[in-house]
Amino acid sequence: MRPSPILLSVARVSLHLMLLFAIYLFWRGHNAPGGGFIAGLVTAGAVVLQFVAFGRELVLGVLPGDLRQLAPWGLALALCTGLVPLLWRLSFLRSGYVTLDLGGLGELDLVSAALFDLGVYLVVVGITLTIVDLLGGEAE
Repeated sequence: MRPSPILLSVARVSLHLMLLFAIYLFWRGHNAPGGGFIAGLVTAGAVVLQFVAFGRELVLGVLPGDLRQLAPWGLALALCTGLVPLLWRLSFLRSGYVTLDLGGLGELDLVSAALFDLGVYLVVVGITLTIVDLLGGEAE
């Protein structure tokens, strides 16, 4: 069964918009609600829409690497981010930050919580897409 032309058009246009929105949610999470979890859900939703519109084989052919490796790497990153402060006898998941001077561009604050959020993002995207891939493989 061929998908409708409307679904194909919506999937093509929405992918980039949803990924940009996921980036916004990821970076917004350090000062307001948002972060790795919701950004991962939006990214997974964007890729699931591609699965529905274009098919499993085409999407898996475009994605780099193995989807099943995202979740373990994300879990390892989140765990390591939480354990590193223990080396300095600080509490688990204690966040640290560094401010970089970018000259005429201003300053950039880097927060270690962003690495934890990246780990959560990878876990959410990896698990969601692995489940969809396994379900799609069973349907075919």
